[in-house]
Amino acid sequence: MAASLVRFVRGGLGRSINVARSSRVLQQHQRLQSSAADNQPTVRPKDAVAHNQLAAFGEYVSEMMPKYVQQVQVTCYNELEVMIHPDGVIPVLTFLRDHTNAQFRNMIDLTAVDIPTRQNRFEIVYNLLSLRFNSRIRVKTYTDELTPVDSAVPVHIAANWYEREVWDMFGVFFANHPDLRRILTDYGFEGHPFRKDFPLSGYVEVRYDDEVKRVVAEPVELSQEFRKFDLNTPWEVFPAHREAKEATAKLEAGETPEKK
Repeated sequence: MAASLVRFVRGGLGRSINVARSSRVLQQHQRLQSSAADNQPTVRPKDAVAHNQLAAFGEYVSEMMPKYVQQVQVTCYNELEVMIHPDGVIPVLTFLRDHTNAQFRNMIDLTAVDIPTRQNRFEIVYNLLSLRFNSRIRVKTYTDELTPVDSAVPVHIAANWYEREVWDMFGVFFANHPDLRRILTDYGFEGHPFRKDFPLSGYVEVRYDDEVKRVVAEPVELSQEFRKFDLNTPWEVFPAHREAKEATAKLEAGETPEKK
């Protein structure tokens, strides 16, 4: 009986050890699979049904407003884009907001893209959301430095600050905007920072003047004192440090350093 009890205990311990080993192996395998999945890029799955539905809706919008819609396309698998004439900002946004089959009543974002090589260098982008159909649409139009675009504030009140930001950063003027002022930069700021031809250092710099007791704006003056390179070394050396090294080398060679 004692021998059978020992065999029973040994068998139970062996089974428990085998279960523990198999669980550890399974955990290691799961960790390896998860790490391999983390290293793979996230790719949006292609949905042919959603693609066809968006394309059909884009054609419907184009047929309803042929005067303003110039092109419709579905990009990045399931993103509908509608390119319109600048005169169609208010009519198209109103149609997409109020039509029963659209109901894009939320303006998620309004931004711009600067492409200087184009005749109309600025591309205005409206991102809209329909909570009723859980769908998004992107409306694009274009303009240049001087031609204003109708403000979308009468259609979407959320466009108020978005248009002020685009005006501040790109210089796109929105006609009939209730309060078109700079929103991110200072009131006396010159230029528009997001333009591709805007210098990285800007046009003016601000500092506090102790004499006039206020902040003053002055033209940018870049000092090139430290932009001298020593061709004998692969890194940049400060001028004063290089001159001291040259003087020391001349003294060691028995020469008299030149006085400036």
